[in-house]
Parts: sequence; C-alpha cells; structure tokens
Amino acid sequence: MQNPQTLQCGLCGGEQLEHYHQDKFRDYWQCQGCKLVSVAKWQRLTPQAEKAIYDSHENDLNDQGYRRFLSRVFEPVSARLVGVSDGLDFGCGPGPLLAKMFSEAGHTMAVYDLYYANDTSVLERTYDFITCTEVIEHLAQPGKVLEQLISLLNPGAPLAMMTKLVIDHTRFASWHYKNDQTHISFFSRETFKYIAKQLNTDIEFIGNDVIILTKR
Repeated sequence: MQNPQTLQCGLCGGEQLEHYHQDKFRDYWQCQGCKLVSVAKWQRLTPQAEKAIYDSHENDLNDQGYRRFLSRVFEPVSARLVGVSDGLDFGCGPGPLLAKMFSEAGHTMAVYDLYYANDTSVLERTYDFITCTEVIEHLAQPGKVLEQLISLLNPGAPLAMMTKLVIDHTRFASWHYKNDQTHISFFSRETFKYIAKQLNTDIEFIGNDVIILTKR
C-alpha cells in the first residue's frame, strides 16, 4: 500500500485521505473534507482496459428493462422542463438510450462521451438540462467535471445524476458496486451536499440513486 501522503482528492483537492477499506483488488480512501471515497491512481485500470469493459456492455436501445431503469432520471427531469428544451446527455456510452427518450418527447439532445461520442464542441454551449447517468463513479477528477457541467447550464436548469451512494463503512465492505473495476469514485449524501454548496446549487435526492443539482 502506497503512502497516503501522495494522495489527493479528485473532488475537492484535499490531501487528508484516510484508508477506508481494502479488498483483494484495491484500496479505498476517504477524503476527510468532502467524504468522497476513491481508488488511488496507481490501482486504476488503463484507459484501454477500461474501454474494453465498456465495449462488453450490452446497451440495447430496444431493451425495455434498460428504458425503465433510465426512467428514474427521465421522469423527474421531464417534470421540470417547460416546452421544448435543449439537453445534453454527458457520458452517453455506446447506446444513448436516455437521449433517445428525451428526443422522443420532443426535446433537442446533444450527447458526449469520452470514448463513444468525443465531440467537445457540445461542451461549448449552454443547456436547459444535463443528464449524467452511471458516469461520475468512473471519473478520476469529478470536481472539475461537475464544475464544468454546472457552467454549461442555464440559470434554473437541472443537472441530473444517477449513481449508487455510500451508506456507511460496514455496508461498503460487502457492496457489489465497488467491485466494478471501472468504478473509482464513490459518493455519499454528505459528499453531494458538499458539492451543492461549493457549486451554489440546490440539491434534491430522488429514491436511492438519483441526485438533481439545480443551478441558481
């Protein structure tokens, strides 16, 4: 195990990280400032290995189960929109079903994904809403990305995220979500409240895994 003094939090930049958990693959560290739990960079996958895992996923645009899963974000965001709106699905993956759902509802959608839709021009304009489902747990520098996404929102617009939340240390030890080797950043309610304060947004938790930050 490396010296924790070489660690820096990818969310707040803090350097006070304490060892949180260890399994047979990785060590997990918790920032004492924002409470993000993360995997150190020397234990993360290479980009090539990470993409190979993403390539193995089956995201069928006609999969009704996948559509129901994404409806947990689609429905609360749709309820906040007035008229035809411009949206961005950030981290859309190889099968951008959520963007398709919003397009079917009459909204204009842009998509971005580091590996599958890497057109950075879509990150140079503003939007009426942004979705980010099952993405932020993959980010090494979530602080920079979230700050960027909030900057792309029009005033009063929502950033809707989906990610499983850290509950406590005991449950983390047996948590299946951490076993995905592409998951390297883990958020709790406390972490999201920190993010909302830092980014000057309102926050709402919907169910167990949907978080909406609304730009003031």
